[in-house]
Amino acid sequence: MVNSQSNHYFNFEDDFIKDLRCIPLCVRRKLDLIGIKLKLTHWQDFNLIEKNKIVDWPDSKNDLFDLKIFLKEITSNSKYGEAKEIEISINQPWQNKNKVPDQVLKSALARGINISVEKWSNLNELDRFAFCKLVRPSHEHNNLDRAFDEILK
Repeated sequence: MVNSQSNHYFNFEDDFIKDLRCIPLCVRRKLDLIGIKLKLTHWQDFNLIEKNKIVDWPDSKNDLFDLKIFLKEITSNSKYGEAKEIEISINQPWQNKNKVPDQVLKSALARGINISVEKWSNLNELDRFAFCKLVRPSHEHNNLDRAFDEILK
C-alpha cells in the first residue's frame, strides 16, 4: 500500500535511508501517534525486512493499533528492553493546521522564509511533523535548511 504520508521518505533523509540505520520521520510520526518510545538501538537491531515492514505500515487508526502490538511483540525479548509506552500525541503543534508553531516560524524567518497560516495548513501532517521535530532546540538542525527547501518548494 502506498500512502505518501505513512511511508514517505524526505530527500533530506537520503544519507541514512538506503540502509535505514536511523528511524525515518514517517516512522517517528507513527510512533508518536501510537505512544511508543522506540530506542534507536531497537531500530538498529531490527533486520531490513522488519524495518521496511514498519515503514510501509499504513497509518489508519486500526492499523496503528496493530503496529503498537507488533512493536511491543518484537521488542519483548530485546536486550534493550521492551519498547516503552509514552503519551499518545494529541493536540501537538504539528497536528494543528491553524497555527504555525513559534519555533518553526522563528526558524523560517531566520532563513528569510515566511510561513503563513495558509501555507502551514496546506502542508500534510508529516511535513508539519518534520518541521516541528527538526526545529527543536535539542536537534542538530543539520537537515533543517534542506527541509525548508524541499517541503516549501
